[in-house]
Amino acid sequence: LLLSSCISGIQMLSVQPDTKPKGCAGCNRKIKDRYLLKALDKYWHEDCLKCACCDCRLGEVGSTLYTKANLILCRRDYLRLFGVTGNCAACSKLIPAFEMVMRAKDNVYHLDCFACQLCNQRFCVGDKFFLKNNMILCQTDYEEGLMKEGYAPQVR
Repeated sequence: LLLSSCISGIQMLSVQPDTKPKGCAGCNRKIKDRYLLKALDKYWHEDCLKCACCDCRLGEVGSTLYTKANLILCRRDYLRLFGVTGNCAACSKLIPAFEMVMRAKDNVYHLDCFACQLCNQRFCVGDKFFLKNNMILCQTDYEEGLMKEGYAPQVR
């Protein structure tokens, strides 16, 4: 049996005073607040649209929610429960599905592991890095490796 999953948008709407109050899909009471949420083609009190795992208010944590197995979830809990985990290409340890990662081609890395594998220099946004023989290298180590192999690096 396959469980289908869905990503749905959350809209915050202003309740118009001249319209008939809408019923909340969470508590079944009329929504008399100033604002309501619309998600999954239903209307919700801001307090009623919550993650089934952590109880966070989904209207506050973003504009999307995730549903699977009749659960309404925030992104973090959806990934924790149903996301794909993988191994870091540098340290080979497990990377949880909800953790931020760095990618280089098909390789995935923990943020802390994304560094030159020869000198351990961490990369900042905008730094050049090179992937050679499945190793991440800084520009200096990459060019030194080319010199040892008898190649001259091409400067562009």
